[in-house]
Amino acid sequence: MRNTILAAAALLAAAGAAQAQMPAPADLIKRWDTNGDGAVDKAEWTAAGRQADRFDLIDANKDGKVTAAELEAAMAAMRQRGG
Repeated sequence: MRNTILAAAALLAAAGAAQAQMPAPADLIKRWDTNGDGAVDKAEWTAAGRQADRFDLIDANKDGKVTAAELEAAMAAMRQRGG
């Protein structure tokens, strides 16, 4: 029982540390936004090594650009799903 509690505590600590190291969505957008328009288009997205199909899921308003707000919403949804 004690080992189970310790293992669970270690998993929670690791998850918290991983989440704490995740850059803010606005910082990611700034990093990937090579043309400086404040958003990331599909070409910039894939050039940054991201999967093209993920772009379509995150581009909530389907305007061809991912904003920091859209990325934040997608990341929040992923955290809620446990992923």
